[in-house]
Amino acid sequence: MVHKIIKLAVTDVRFPTSLEQHGSDAMHRDPDYSAAYVVISTDVGLRGYGLTFTVGRGTEIVVCAVEALAGLVVGKSLEEIISDFRGFYRLLTSDGQMRWIGPEKGVIHLATAAVLNAVWDLWARAEGKVGCGADPKQIVSCIDFRYITDALTEQEALDILMKAQEGKQQREDQMLKEGYPAYTTSCAWMGYSDQQLKQLCTDALNNGWTKFKMKVGADLEDDIRRCRLIRQMIGPDNTLMIDANQRWDVGEAIAWVSRLAEFRPLWIEEPTSPDDILGHAAISKALAPLGIRVATGEQCHNRVMFKQFLQASALQFVQIDSCRLGSVNENLAVLLMAHKFQVPVCPHAGGVGLCELVQHLILFDYICVSADLNNRMCEYVDHLHEHFTSPAVIRNACYMPPKDPGYSSEMLESSVHTHQYPEGDVWKTLLNK
Repeated sequence: MVHKIIKLAVTDVRFPTSLEQHGSDAMHRDPDYSAAYVVISTDVGLRGYGLTFTVGRGTEIVVCAVEALAGLVVGKSLEEIISDFRGFYRLLTSDGQMRWIGPEKGVIHLATAAVLNAVWDLWARAEGKVGCGADPKQIVSCIDFRYITDALTEQEALDILMKAQEGKQQREDQMLKEGYPAYTTSCAWMGYSDQQLKQLCTDALNNGWTKFKMKVGADLEDDIRRCRLIRQMIGPDNTLMIDANQRWDVGEAIAWVSRLAEFRPLWIEEPTSPDDILGHAAISKALAPLGIRVATGEQCHNRVMFKQFLQASALQFVQIDSCRLGSVNENLAVLLMAHKFQVPVCPHAGGVGLCELVQHLILFDYICVSADLNNRMCEYVDHLHEHFTSPAVIRNACYMPPKDPGYSSEMLESSVHTHQYPEGDVWKTLLNK
């Protein structure tokens, strides 16, 4: 059956998470978790759903960028797209005029992610499959290798995927039974009180969580106090990570994190500008003797930047993001490069829908690429899952594989309607106060 795309609609959907300080960190003190939410309709009634994540103001700009891309999508058939998915990816990212406001970065790339996420969802639904499952040659055909062949060739990518075919069914069965290891960031947002932090840590421990991440970077003495508090709460044997959300200069990051070394964080996340590859390398080298590694990637623009991070040994944990990079296509390239460079992938998640989407990517990484769980875990944030038709499922602090066909990116119509900005009932009430 041919599925011709006849419409692409996009909606500005925002949730007022700033009211309770959910998601707050050293750089983003009042985030309203939001999404540019895309629905692709076909002439046979099947739809694909996609989104990109934002934190409130500015979502309307991403919506405009999605609308600008719509003309490159509407009128094509799904079959035409997937028969040359690499070409379609390049069509969206290399339009002779729109690439000027990128290329492959910023608002236009966020918009590209939203559109492509909807296409992947449509493809999976059309085939009755979950996520991004396909044979190795088809997977490789989806990736744009331009600018990264000095780090990963198409043949190398295919060889990695072919090698991982061995034991694939056993790993898939393992994931269906046990799930993929997760860590929680929900206990220690920057704006949470000590009492709230204590209660959330207690609840998380009771629910089987053993890996915790906390926000740092606003005030050193307060960070020391809060790190001591959370380490006391979770005990000496559980894992602690810290996240500065790009707060510091390079020297400041080294000095600040050195003061927190007594609390034995596994990693410092986003210690400086997400664009500063050599700065991350310097921080990595300085903190290595303390046993603290560097994680970054949630605001890494594209596969080219990840290539350079890996080549420069500037990170020890790769944090892909399902909505920052150019959807599954570009994330596949990063997963394969990370495997070649032997750097574990620990995805960024949370926000609106990021957990729902990225679970597919990390399951694919284990089953079809890395075949390794050592030093690997996927972030989980316990907010807003109730607004999705197929929400992420956590059992024993692990992501359980999704079961419904698609990319788990469809939101409830009622949630979209009530949280549409500024017309939805939620925002009408808040804006009229």
